[in-house]
Amino acid sequence: MDGAHDMGGVAWSGPVRPEPNEPVFHAQWERRAFAVTMAMAMPGGWNIDMSRFARENRSPQDYLSKSYYQIWFAGLERQLLERGLVASDEIAAGKSLHPAKPVAKILTPDGVAAVLHRGGPTERSARSPALFAVGDRVRAKTIHPATHTRLPQYVRGHAGIIDRVLGCHVFPDSNASGHGENPQWLYTVSFDGLELWGEESDPNLRVSVDAWEPYLERI
Repeated sequence: MDGAHDMGGVAWSGPVRPEPNEPVFHAQWERRAFAVTMAMAMPGGWNIDMSRFARENRSPQDYLSKSYYQIWFAGLERQLLERGLVASDEIAAGKSLHPAKPVAKILTPDGVAAVLHRGGPTERSARSPALFAVGDRVRAKTIHPATHTRLPQYVRGHAGIIDRVLGCHVFPDSNASGHGENPQWLYTVSFDGLELWGEESDPNLRVSVDAWEPYLERI
């Protein structure tokens, strides 16, 4: 979807300034927010693309006023409410007020290491040949989906070259909306900076974006 979260390549976002020696978490509550978000995906039954959409699907004022893990926690609250695992009065109170809801499975402490080690592989068997090959010139389509997408706005409508064919992977746009994995071919596409930003760009700049086949059209 289009929104304030899609900051890549836009002029108003300013330069990225990494924090020297940045810790993984700046406070204990951030560590807990991360852990709870990971743990609740199992009883909640959502996937990573649904989680991303829950974080993105908010007004620019709301999104930009929150820190990184505040956005994570707000997304988790939305998913819990949507699935009836908590009630709005419990969110307001910050504690449990009603009997626990039955769930099919939970993540126990002794299962954390295995889950983190396994991760969430997205590669799937191909159902058809790849439409593009290394060296092909393509254009990123101008799309404005209502739900989650992995195609950045700043490359839409611009021409690039296929650098790599990465195999067939879960398609985030359908996975986020509960319409199935719908695996699609995934490519690394390189874009010239001058193509993306015109004469103001560094002439030596090239940007690589991983893009699913439905995002692309042949030139």
